[in-house]
Amino acid sequence: MIGRFLEILGRKILALAQTTGEMLKLLVQTFYYFKEAPRNLPAIFRQMSDIGIDTLPIAALMAFFVGMVLALQTGTQLAVYGTQNVIGAIVGLSMVKELGPVMTSILVAGRVGSSMAAEIGAMKVYEEIDALKTLEINPVRYLAMPRMIACLLAVPALTVFSIIIGILGGGFISSFTPRINVPFNVYFDNLILALDYQEVFKGLLKATVFGGIIAHVGCYVGFQTTGGARGIGQSTTRAVVMGFLLIMIANYFLTRLTL
Repeated sequence: MIGRFLEILGRKILALAQTTGEMLKLLVQTFYYFKEAPRNLPAIFRQMSDIGIDTLPIAALMAFFVGMVLALQTGTQLAVYGTQNVIGAIVGLSMVKELGPVMTSILVAGRVGSSMAAEIGAMKVYEEIDALKTLEINPVRYLAMPRMIACLLAVPALTVFSIIIGILGGGFISSFTPRINVPFNVYFDNLILALDYQEVFKGLLKATVFGGIIAHVGCYVGFQTTGGARGIGQSTTRAVVMGFLLIMIANYFLTRLTL
């Protein structure tokens, strides 16, 4: 029994090591082809539109309600002790440092990361990637590099928008909820006092790293797809789960490094 367990554990560790090596190899190749970015601007802009503009309405709605819930939950508790005037600082710091980058990246991973895995996976299953190689077109340069650059640029921009909308949602609730009753000017005065450029930089750094994770996972899973339509569906699910997990792990380590 113990021998069987150790055998299964060894296989899992070996598979994890192989996956890690393959992902690192793809990441190095993707960064190597960044030098080809000027020749691929139309593809990069198209991906940025898919990631940023098409996700904007959903991100705005999500951020607005996240900001409102945060202000409602925190403000009512602070009002018990008569310290609700600091609600602007709490909502602002929470949105800038954690909720903005993390929630936006999770939304993009679910919407865009799965789409990348499905699109590239379909190309892999139906041998379109082999056709690219026949035409002497490198699949990493043609498929992975534009998506990586687009995510590195679009996710932080989308995060900034989400942070602003979330802060406005918190200000709306703080001002119009009788139990909190913090005017807009008091809310934003405390927000400005609490925020500085370092906090904003930390939030944008997280968003940039998360964007790279989303693109890398989506492309890697897509390139590994096999098994027809069923394999494409499995790759889509795998990309979402892996993206969420890596975002949370990276968030912890980035938080530790930027304290």
